[in-house]
Amino acid sequence: MRAVIQRVSQASVTIDEKVIGKIDRGFMILLGIHEEDTQADADYLIRKIPLLRVFEDEEGKMNQSLQDVAGSVLSVSQFTLYADTKKGNRPSFVKAARPETAIPLYEYFNEGLRQTGLNVETGEFGGDMDVALVNDGPVSILFDTRDK
Repeated sequence: MRAVIQRVSQASVTIDEKVIGKIDRGFMILLGIHEEDTQADADYLIRKIPLLRVFEDEEGKMNQSLQDVAGSVLSVSQFTLYADTKKGNRPSFVKAARPETAIPLYEYFNEGLRQTGLNVETGEFGGDMDVALVNDGPVSILFDTRDK
């Protein structure tokens, strides 16, 4: 799995002019699921993300986690994180998981984050979404479970 974590002061997902997910302070997570990913990959991210210390403490140091600041998550599935651009100019997405694999893992990931006590909003899997965010910092962190 690949997760792009962006520290945000606000983020939202809109489909057909209707806001379906919205958060204030927290993480905007773009989640790409590889065809070989399993629940173990999701479990790794579920353990790491809530404790990732990228929020500033009273001294201005990135020393607080999402849980410490009572932040929220806006989770958006994004198969394009597995784009292969080595050949030609049109990306290939053959390594991205098919929906029958990806949807259950995406839902498992979101539910796992909820089980840690976080408020988790989501986009719509496979939906044509307008994503808006204010990246705070900017701070963006990339997780790839194949590199752990």
